[in-house]
Amino acid sequence: MDSLITAAARALAAGDALGALNRIALRNDAAALALRGIAMAQLGDLDRAKVLLRRAARGFGPKEAVARARCVVAEAEIALVSRDLGSMAKALDQARAVLERHGDRLNAAHARHLEVRRLLLIGALDAAERTLAASDPALLPPAWRTAHELAVAGLAIRRIRVTDARAALARAEAAAREAGIPALSAEVESACGVLNRPAARLIVRGEERLLLLDEVEALLASGALVIDACRHVVRVADRVIPLARRPVLFVLARALAEAWPADVPRSVLIARTFGARFTDESHRARLRVEAGRLRAMLRGVAALRATKRGFALAPRSSGEVVVLARPVEDEHASVLALLADGEAWSSSALALALGVSQRTVQRALDALASSRKVQPFGRGRARRWITAPLPGIATTVLLPAPLPSG
Repeated sequence: MDSLITAAARALAAGDALGALNRIALRNDAAALALRGIAMAQLGDLDRAKVLLRRAARGFGPKEAVARARCVVAEAEIALVSRDLGSMAKALDQARAVLERHGDRLNAAHARHLEVRRLLLIGALDAAERTLAASDPALLPPAWRTAHELAVAGLAIRRIRVTDARAALARAEAAAREAGIPALSAEVESACGVLNRPAARLIVRGEERLLLLDEVEALLASGALVIDACRHVVRVADRVIPLARRPVLFVLARALAEAWPADVPRSVLIARTFGARFTDESHRARLRVEAGRLRAMLRGVAALRATKRGFALAPRSSGEVVVLARPVEDEHASVLALLADGEAWSSSALALALGVSQRTVQRALDALASSRKVQPFGRGRARRWITAPLPGIATTVLLPAPLPSG
């Protein structure tokens, strides 16, 4: 490797994209093309960066498998930023295997961190945790160690383990200072801000207030009966009863929890649960059936009592009954929460992250666009959707994980 390529690589590692381009901007050999592609990515020209990286990968010879794998990893990082989440997984895994086989542990670790970030975005938390456990941060230089700790913090935040998240962010901040790269420090600062913004809304005894993430963690450990409208489950301490696949039962449970300790009239429950304006005997019969199903689901944590007016919820423990809702509730709140990270998402990536069909996401985007909450740019497969972040709200913290298939 010649001196200009070495100097350009060092400039890129320090975050100096313009300094790297000054050295190799007029060169068209494979190594220079790869570095130019990475520099253009750092400067935000992602389309040009992808073209340069693909040209570089084609330019490396058959004996330069490691160089080609590095190009694939760089392109995968661009795909992650572009929220092209479906196409990068297989190629990234193959590139990481090549790098590990040839002893390039640093770039292999970088590929692993990109995969963890992708898994976190699509809600595959268990897979992200397993992938992250294979990395040893003690062997990494400061910049890579920052990325590792940010991934650890992201996982802890989605798991609602605030102490672990704060510790990981403190380590990331120290590593970023050691690396001396302003962009890394800014990324850590942005991640730290999530813990200081409202993450959820508490509804109890007819009153509402916003909660920080550490308050959410304390609530879930308090022994209260929590109707979690962020993830559509019922929680009591470590016991979790999933109702995401039983939407009628969840709506019924939430209506009862919001009224607790009072009961809820049958007419109100029928209107909220079935959307019926007028009630007849068939609606009352259906309500009795659904109430019986909910009683069976909640057996052991709460009782569902019939009253003269309707039904009431009674927890088995001495704790309160509370509802944990998103800070901002909207008909398409999950789509808005993902878009609120400020990145441009494709409809296919949104569908993958939410575990729904692309057509469902497209209908939601069309509705949000008509109300001017989101806006598209590009055409065809290159079309992306963006929105302004909701000020002061950590909207992505309590996103539900996609439902398991089957």
